[in-house]
Order: sequence, then C-alpha cells, then structure tokens
Amino acid sequence: MATPQEKLANALQALESIQAKGKVAIRTSVLARTDRELLVKQGFLQEVMKGWYIPARPDQPAGESTAWFASFWAFCADYLNERFGDEWCVSPEQSLLLHVGNRVVPRQLIIRSPQAKNNSTELPHKLSILDIQLPMPARNQLQRIDNINVFSLPASLLFCSSTLHRNNPIDTRAALSTIADASEVLSLILEGGHSKYAGRLAGAFRNIGRNKIADEILSTMKSAGYDCREEDPFESPAPITLSLRERSPYVNRIRLMWETMREIVLDVFPKAPGLPKNSRKYLDRVQEVYVTDAYHSLSIEGYKVNPDLIEKVRQGSWNPDKDSKDREHHNALAARGYWQAYKVVRESLSSVLSGQNAGDVADDDHGTWYRELFSPGVAAGLLKPTDLAGYRTDQVFIRHSMHVPPSKDAVRELIPALFDLLRDEKESAVRVVLGHFVFVYIHPYMDGNGRIGRFLMNVMLASGGYPWTVIPVTRREEYLKTLEKASVEQEIRPFAELISRLVQSTMEGKPEAK
Repeated sequence: MATPQEKLANALQALESIQAKGKVAIRTSVLARTDRELLVKQGFLQEVMKGWYIPARPDQPAGESTAWFASFWAFCADYLNERFGDEWCVSPEQSLLLHVGNRVVPRQLIIRSPQAKNNSTELPHKLSILDIQLPMPARNQLQRIDNINVFSLPASLLFCSSTLHRNNPIDTRAALSTIADASEVLSLILEGGHSKYAGRLAGAFRNIGRNKIADEILSTMKSAGYDCREEDPFESPAPITLSLRERSPYVNRIRLMWETMREIVLDVFPKAPGLPKNSRKYLDRVQEVYVTDAYHSLSIEGYKVNPDLIEKVRQGSWNPDKDSKDREHHNALAARGYWQAYKVVRESLSSVLSGQNAGDVADDDHGTWYRELFSPGVAAGLLKPTDLAGYRTDQVFIRHSMHVPPSKDAVRELIPALFDLLRDEKESAVRVVLGHFVFVYIHPYMDGNGRIGRFLMNVMLASGGYPWTVIPVTRREEYLKTLEKASVEQEIRPFAELISRLVQSTMEGKPEAK
C-alpha cells in the first residue's frame, strides 16, 4: 500500500504531466478524484469554479489572489477554448488593450461567440466572464495573442467604442501610433462601408498629429461615395506628438503616461532645493540613515531584519554558513546584498551631485546595483551566477496585483525608453516620482525591483537636492496601493502625494521613518 508521501508524489506527477502540455485551466475530468482531492488539500490546486482548477503554491494562504491573477489570461484562454473551440474572441476594446501590452486583469472579460448564451460566469476575487452571442468577425480581422483570440489591431481601432478613447486615452493613442499608413485601415473600412467608424478614426488620427492618415481616410471615403464626417473621440488634445519613427506601442504608452502624469506630479511636489553646495555633507547624511533605510526597505519586501543584524552585516562580522537554508540566513543574505548595493548607489549619488545627468548615471549604474544586491545569494549557492546576467528572461507577476508587467521582450524596449525620459526630463520632481513608478511598472528583473526602484527614486531626489528619503514600512500598504492604482488605473496623484509628503517631512527634519 502506498504511503501518504508516495500518494502525493504520484498526484504531483499527474499534475506535472498536465502542465507539461501547457494547460493552466484544469478540468475535473483530467485528474483522478483521489489525486485531485489530495492536491487541493495540500495546496497544489486551487478551485476557480465548479469543475475547474488552477495550479497553486502550498505556501500561499487560503484566499491568496496572486496565483489567480497570475493565471488569469492563460486560464481564460484554456477555459474558453474548451467551451467554444475556435469560435470566440474578446471584445474590440479588450483586444486593443492587449495589442498595446496592457494586460491588467479586467473586472469583467467580455467575449463574443455564436455559441454564447449571454451569461455571466463568476470568477474568484469578484471577476467574471460575460459571453455575448454574436457572430465572429471575418477571419482576416482575427489573430491570436498568447492563445487569446482577439480582433486584429486595425479592426480593434475601427470597432472599439468611443468610451475607450475617453477612459483609456493612453492605450488608444499608443495603438493609433502603430499605424504607419492609411492603407492598414482603409481596406477594412471600405470592405464594410463603415463611414461612421471611419469619421471617428480620422478624428482620432488627427488628435495624435497623424494628419496625413486622417486626410487620406476622408478623401478615400469621399471618392468611394460615402458621406464621412470627422469626429474626434478624445476629450482633449494629445499631450505630445509621437514620433513617426517609433512604432512600438509599449514605448509610446510609457511616453504618453509620462507626459500625462508629469503635470500632476509638479502640482503636488515641493520645490527642488537645488544641488547642495557641500556634497560631502549630503553623502555623510546618506550614510547616517543607512540602517534606517535598510530596515524599512527590506521590511517592505517581507524580510525580517533588525538593526543589530544590519549593523553586523555592514561591519563584516556576520559569517554566513553556506549550508544554512533557514529563513534567518536568507534575511542576512538580503541585508548583506543591500549593504553592498547601498555603497555603489552612494557612488552614483556622488556623480549626480557633481553635476552629471541623473538619467545617464542611473542608466550606467543600475545594473551594478542589481548585481551587488544579489551577489551574496550567488556566493552562498542559493542563486545561479546566470541570475546576475541582467533583465528577466521570463514573465513575472506581482503579488496581489492586477497589473501584469510587460513581457520579457517588451522590457528590452521599455528600459532604454525610461532612461531616455529620465535623461531628458527637466524637473527633478518628475524624475523622482515617475522614475520610481515606471521602473516598477516595467519590473525588469525577476526580483529586487522594489528595492532598486527606491534606490532610483533617491538618486533622482539627489539630482534636485532633495534629501535621501525613506519609505517607512508603516506606510507599506498605502505605498503598494498607490503604486497599484497608478499601474492599473493610470492615476498617479495618490502615489505622488505620498512621496511628496515623505520628502517634505524629511526636508523639515521630521522623517517618518525612525
């Protein structure tokens, strides 16, 4: 008779064989009942709805949202393929968002299918799928993104509602910017005689400064005998004119976000003092707050550290046992990495205080910050040397967050764009807030993004003469919630106000973090 350990091992082997086929949505019928019940009991499976499960981690508490949000898109693709085969697709609005890399988990995913029954299917954490009985778009108007059936980008632009332009202007402008020539949309417009949609699309292109495309749509429709009236679906002019040479929707989204958010930051942030006359005194103060900064920054990330451990690590009197795998050892390695990174960040500060461009300095140095942060883990054998190689090579998910960071390929376009924005930005306050926000929004590394984001924030603070500012662990919930609001809803004000208050209190000699 098999032991409990053998039973669990067999059940895990069955689960692994299913996952090896790329399945995320797991139906009741594909696992033996005893295996399924054992995996659920041990936390390796999480129920989504009756008869459907997703893989989970046993170390996550009941009700934890991370596994579900991380699995959402893959689950929906598997589930809908099982229900409708190929005869389904998401709405034009959701299609457009996916085309520009906005993978925020929607509260309600709207799909269309000839087989649909106009029902809403409830999902965990107050999410749902609404299936609407509608015919499928023509095959030339469809494509797949990560196994999700979507409208093509031209079809998404043509058929999405004007509400999307009002509620998601950054995403819709980024999508429009990928169209280089009117021919990409005209054949679709003429094929269906969509004169009303054509007028709205022409107005949208003119809004982002693509007058040639707008004029060509209108003149072609007129030549074809259609009465086409131009209509701008946006509520305001575009904040910037996007370059015709930049076709990446990911980069254009970041540029539009930056320009849209910067005025809000300037509205709430204290005036920059200017570079200090005595940079040595500034750096000494940064050294003095190290223990406080390390304690709070590591605590925000969930490490259990105390000032005694931090001081012992800094002085070199902590002697790591490479065979130790306990939690205290991990905490000490994190503290050691933080100290090593802190030292090289101080060198970056010195460069900025000497007048070097803060964007250039951060671009040159942030890779070193990352390597120093994690090199103790490599030395202890807990990480592979390849983990220090650079930006992530896989998808990453943020705990509890509905924001899904950009793909690994998009990261390589976005990080250079971020440092271009930091390099060109004239206002240090904007560099402070948006530098931190956009960096963690991109999430370029598998781990350490929050710590490096706060290092980046403080280097940008130095560029305006603001003092090194610690985000206290007591503000952790507010800090993460405001970052989430900025990432999911593109509302930067709460995050900007939080950082502004912390900087202001530090400038007044009354820092919240002790």
